[in-house]
Amino acid sequence: MGTPVFARAALDALAAAGHEIACVYTQPPRPAGRGQREVPSSVHARAIELGIPVRHPASLKPAEEQAAFAALNLDVAVVAAYGLLLPQAILDAPRLGCLNIHASLLPRWRGAAPIQRAIEAGDARTGITIMRMEAGLDTGPMLLKRSVPIGPDATGGTLHDELAAVGAQAIVEALSRIGSLVPEIQGAGATYARKLDKVEARLDWAQPAETLARRVRAFDPFPGAWFEQGGDRFKVLGARAVSGPAGAPGTVVAAPLVVACGSGALDILRVQRAGRAPMDADAFLRGRALPVGTVLVP
Repeated sequence: MGTPVFARAALDALAAAGHEIACVYTQPPRPAGRGQREVPSSVHARAIELGIPVRHPASLKPAEEQAAFAALNLDVAVVAAYGLLLPQAILDAPRLGCLNIHASLLPRWRGAAPIQRAIEAGDARTGITIMRMEAGLDTGPMLLKRSVPIGPDATGGTLHDELAAVGAQAIVEALSRIGSLVPEIQGAGATYARKLDKVEARLDWAQPAETLARRVRAFDPFPGAWFEQGGDRFKVLGARAVSGPAGAPGTVVAAPLVVACGSGALDILRVQRAGRAPMDADAFLRGRALPVGTVLVP
C-alpha cells in the first residue's frame, strides 16, 4: 500500500525477494501536465509492469472496500507513504497486521514530512523504522530500525532516495524475521513532522543564516525555498551559511549574492526563476542586477 517513488522501491524489493503480492493499493490517478490528463501514481505504474492487480479507492471507510480488503486473506500488509487513513477494520484484517516503512527513527518525527524536518532541524542522523501500525499517528510498536547519517550537503531529495533504498531493504529483512522480532513500545521524545507548505518555504532574512541554509537543503526539490524581488519569485537551490560582512537583514553584502541575515549571511549559490532553468548565482546576475547594497524583499 503506497503511492510515490519512495514506496516503489519497497514494491520492487518485495517482488525481487519472491513474496506473493496479492494486490497493490495506491492513490487514484491525478490530473497532471498542461492537458490535465489523469496519471497513475508511481507505484500504480510499477505494479502494472510487474503484473500485480491494482486497486485505488478514494477511501477505505466504506464497508464494501473493507470487505474486499479482508477477502484477500493477507498474511501482512506493507504500507509506505500511502496517503489514506487506514480504518481499524483494515488494520485488523491481515493475519500479522500492517507494517509501515517510516522515514525517521521513531518516536522522532512522526507525521507527513519526516525527511525534510530532520534536515531543517539540524539532526545529525535519521533513518528507517519498521512499525506495526495502530490507530494513532505513527505511534505503533517498532520492529526494526536502520540509522543513516545526515551529511552536510544532504537535501530533501538525496536523503529521500537514500532512505527509500534503506527502507526497501529493511522491510524485506523484517518480513524474513517476522516471527522473531520483538516489538518495542515507543518511548518519550516524540516530535511532529508537519506537512510541507510553500508559504513557509519563503526565506525570512531576519532568521539566522544557518537556519535558512538548512531550510534550503530540506526543501530541495519540494517545495523549494524562495524569495521575491521586483515582482518575480526565485527558488534557491543551493546556499551556505557564511560569517560574511555585517548588514541589515535582507541586504546584499557581497558578490555575487551574499545576503545578510539575522545572524551571519547566506551565500546563495544556485537560483531558478519560475519557468526558467536553474543557474549558478553569477550567471543569474548577468541578466538581473542585484549589486551590493540592494535590499531584498523581506
